[in-house]
Amino acid sequence: IYAESEDRCLADLRSTDPRHDKIRIEQTKDGLLRDAYKWVLGNDEFQRWRFDEESTLLWVKGDPGKGKTMLLCGIIDELDKSIASTDLLYFFFCQAADARINSATTTLRGLIYLLVKQQPSLDKHVRKRYEGVGKQLFEDVNAWTALSEILTDILRDPDLQSTFLIIDALDECVTGLPLLLAFIAQQSCTPSRVKWLVSSRNWPNIEKRLELATRKVRLSLELSISAAVGVYIRSEVDRLAQIQTYDQKTRDDVSLYLSSNANDTFLWVALVCQGLREVPCELVPAKLRVFPPGRSRERPAYETAQVPTEQQRGWSSSCQKQR
Repeated sequence: IYAESEDRCLADLRSTDPRHDKIRIEQTKDGLLRDAYKWVLGNDEFQRWRFDEESTLLWVKGDPGKGKTMLLCGIIDELDKSIASTDLLYFFFCQAADARINSATTTLRGLIYLLVKQQPSLDKHVRKRYEGVGKQLFEDVNAWTALSEILTDILRDPDLQSTFLIIDALDECVTGLPLLLAFIAQQSCTPSRVKWLVSSRNWPNIEKRLELATRKVRLSLELSISAAVGVYIRSEVDRLAQIQTYDQKTRDDVSLYLSSNANDTFLWVALVCQGLREVPCELVPAKLRVFPPGRSRERPAYETAQVPTEQQRGWSSSCQKQR
C-alpha cells in the first residue's frame, strides 16, 4: 500500500519530465552544436559561478535569438560530465505557449519531481503534505505556497548533496513570475549546497527582482557570442551546401551575407537558413536580397523566408548546370 501511495504521489506531482523537454527542444532546433556553446566554459563569469563558493546564482541574459536555450542545454551536458559523481543536476525549461511549463508552480513541480525521482530519500517532504490532500496540493489556489515550502525544505535537507538547479527562459513564465524570481533570489542568498543558473531576456522587471540576490553573477550574451554565431553560420552553410549542392561561389555568397547581417543573432541565422533549404542554388542570390538584416527583425526575415510551393515545383534542385 505504501509503494502504491508513493507512486501515486509522484505521478500526481509530475506535470512534465524536464529531461524529455530538453530532448524535444534540442530536436526542434536541429541538435546541439558544441562549438557554438563551448566558449562559455572558459568565460570568467561562468568560471566564477562554477567554482567560487560565494557566487551562488548565475544569470545568463540576452535579447531574443541570442541562443540562450541552446547555451543552457550545452551547459547542462557539460556539467553532467564534469561535476563530481555525488553532485546533483536538475533543470527546467519554461515555454510560454505550453501550459505544462509556463508558470511558477509548474516550474517548482518540475524541479521537485526530478529531485524526488532521482533522490527518493527527499520524498518525505512531499508526502507529509500530500497525504490526506492528494493531487489538489499541486494544483489548487494555494499550490505555490505548498510547493515553495516543499522545495525550501528539500534544499535545507542535510541529506541533500551539492546541487545545481537550472531554469531556462524566466521571461516565458507567464504566471507567477514575480513569485518565482523572489524565491530564486531568496534561496540563492541562503547558505546551502545549491547553485542556481537562470536565463532570460533583458527585461528590467527581471533585473530589478534579481537585484535582491546579493551573491549573483551576470553573464551578458551581447558581449560574448560573436565567435559562437560565426561557428553556427559555418555549420549551417555546410548543411545548405550539402542539401542543394552549392558551388563554391554560392557557398561564399551565403556565408558572407549571413556573417554581414546576423548581428550576433542565432535565431536570425536559423530562420534565413530555413528559408533557403528549399531554394535551388541558382536562385539563392536573388533570394538573399529578400531577407532583411538581423537583430530586431527576425519576424520579417521569417515571413519573407517562406517560398511558395508552386514556384518551387518548377525549380531544379541542383547547381550542376551552373558549373
